Amino acid sequence: MSQTPTADRLRNRLVDAILSERALPSDVERAMRTVPRDAFLPGIELENAYTDQAVTIKDNPGQPLPLSCASVPSVVAMMLDQLDARPSDKVLEVGAGTGYNAALLAELVGGDNVTTVDIDSDVALHARTTLNAAGYDSVTVIERNGLLGVHEYAPYDRIIATVGVWDIPATWWEQLVDGGRLVLPLRWRGQTRSVALTRRGDELVSDGMELCGFVPIIGQNGEKTAPLNAADTIRVHYDQDQDQDVDSDALAGTLLADEPADHFLSAQRIGGEESFDGVWLRATAGDDRVCRLEVTPEAVEQDLIRRPAAPGRSPVLVDGGSLAYLTVTREGAEPERPFRLGAAAYGPRGEELAHDLIAHIDTWGAARPAVPQMTITPSVAVAPPGHVINKPESRITLAY
Repeated sequence: MSQTPTADRLRNRLVDAILSERALPSDVERAMRTVPRDAFLPGIELENAYTDQAVTIKDNPGQPLPLSCASVPSVVAMMLDQLDARPSDKVLEVGAGTGYNAALLAELVGGDNVTTVDIDSDVALHARTTLNAAGYDSVTVIERNGLLGVHEYAPYDRIIATVGVWDIPATWWEQLVDGGRLVLPLRWRGQTRSVALTRRGDELVSDGMELCGFVPIIGQNGEKTAPLNAADTIRVHYDQDQDQDVDSDALAGTLLADEPADHFLSAQRIGGEESFDGVWLRATAGDDRVCRLEVTPEAVEQDLIRRPAAPGRSPVLVDGGSLAYLTVTREGAEPERPFRLGAAAYGPRGEELAHDLIAHIDTWGAARPAVPQMTITPSVAVAPPGHVINKPESRITLAY
């Protein structure tokens, strides 16, 4: 007769699975094996608490994403690896969530050195309650807008955000020591990457970034959405500085036209499990026309437009009433890489945009694992040379 798995066995099995995909520092591994995730998810089946999936703890009625959730454990581990927190470091966490990540941080640096903040009173209370019950009562929990930080306990050696951040507020600069590290899911041009940054005076300089997805922080409204059809099943998401380049009415008219889209193929092929998100990242390093195309399952089923590479989130170049987005086409010529990347074009300048997108694809294809260095400066400081993405409180420069 088989035994019901215990929390310890399930937790160790989960960590073993994470380690099979990526190496972790020994202290992060120890913390992941020590902190009982199930204690922070009351009411959740034990097996579900130890799957590598996000768990919603508070819904957000009328919105597509929850207000708060427990992050995917492998992403939690990856971000703690990026943070590189040392014993006795003072750490600020923005986005308390379940309290689980704060408990992991307490294992790394000591509970007295951890402050976690959340804007939602229910979420903050949940984190306080679960941390106390699990024996991490020395962690400080603050109910506050995380964009303000927590000045009472500043400065911090490490700041980590567990919510999607579109712009870096000046308060975080003020509360992070020179030489300190900031890890955050940063959103730009429709994508989100967990970026690890070290402060060097008036610059934050990256030494790594990885694809991720997080609930966006409350209080930043720099991302906009334009419906491209009456049913609102095709949308383009863009940044506020792209306002003049996105003509939603003209785009809607373009997509409704009887003429089918032109389709162009690049020279780049991929395997079935091979990621191509680097195309998006590469394009943002020098092209301000990059946005995100969202095509809902309903629109895909109705075959309203040619299927994008990833219907829910595909890179798209937009210029006025024209667009070109990434596609994946199956071709059997190379069994190991049977899929070919390309671009679907709509509108009067669609073909030009498609060729530009294919140039980004081919540039990525020549150095697929390459990751750019990101340098961020406050908006009042002088940005380093290179292509700059301007936001209200910061400037982002990417360089390969």
